[in-house]
Amino acid sequence: MDDNTGTLDEALERLHVTGPEFDGWLTNHGPMAVESLVRGGQAPRVHRWLDHYEQRLDAMPAAGSPVVAADWQEALGDPRRLADWIVFFERALAERPWRDVLAEWWPRLLPGIAGGATHPVIRVGHAVRTLLTTEPTEPRLAELAHGLGYWAARHQTLPALTSLPSAPDAAGALDAVPRVADQSGGIRPRLAQIEAFPGWAAGPVDPDTARERLGELVSAAVRRYATHAHGNAVMLVHTATAPNAVLRTLPALPRSLWGASLGAAWAASAAVTAAYAPAAPVPVVSAGDVSPGELFERAAAHGDDHAIKFADTALDVGGEVALAAATRALTLIDPA
Repeated sequence: MDDNTGTLDEALERLHVTGPEFDGWLTNHGPMAVESLVRGGQAPRVHRWLDHYEQRLDAMPAAGSPVVAADWQEALGDPRRLADWIVFFERALAERPWRDVLAEWWPRLLPGIAGGATHPVIRVGHAVRTLLTTEPTEPRLAELAHGLGYWAARHQTLPALTSLPSAPDAAGALDAVPRVADQSGGIRPRLAQIEAFPGWAAGPVDPDTARERLGELVSAAVRRYATHAHGNAVMLVHTATAPNAVLRTLPALPRSLWGASLGAAWAASAAVTAAYAPAAPVPVVSAGDVSPGELFERAAAHGDDHAIKFADTALDVGGEVALAAATRALTLIDPA
């Protein structure tokens, strides 16, 4: 990460006085977007972008009853305990190495990856990517605490699912995901309708295979966005950004957790696909003669947080179709 200006830490400090959600339960995407902007060489835009974005945010809610290690299960999935969970993880990260805290809590939180429309795991993925490549400053550790706390408070498991016949690859598996019958309303009633997924990530795999297949899933989801984004241009972003958050986190985790991480990432991507996929695809529209750097600069100028994050993930994948997918997001999502 090229950030010799301290921009990321300054932006995170500004954002940590705000809550993970606002205006009901909309997600605060600020930390994820500013991390993407800084990493993508757009640090000079960050504070101006944040001046606009933070106007919609709510203050961090007050802490109530502390979460304690002895009965953490009782507070899991309770959004009223958002601030309590964040304080819990701030203390844990002050007392122990961040990798140890992550390794302990990752398998506990992983079954609830769909919670908060997958935003908590995405926030954790951005925080971990920073910690893996830069110094663990206080704001960067605090950001991991906020992400983990948000995930714990919004922890939500999917209903029991039937495993459908598998597909030979991730792209085929995503194509085979059944759409929910009623695609009206928010994500919660949509997820409640899901009954079955293709068993693409079922069964044990060795860690290296899990990582390879996770990368395949991210690539397939990005490319599928180029032809299916019209189902819901904002929400279908998460079919790619959620598994990419898991992929970015793998290097910080014990290899023994990589297989379960693949299964959870597949469940998250497939769930959002089921909830928002359109009935039929459209042809890919070329991005034209644009470089990855130029594409991300366009995303930064566009200013929408989802478009920025999707461009960040699309550039991880690379290639003509990925650039076309990121360009489609800029076309379909309203600019900030």
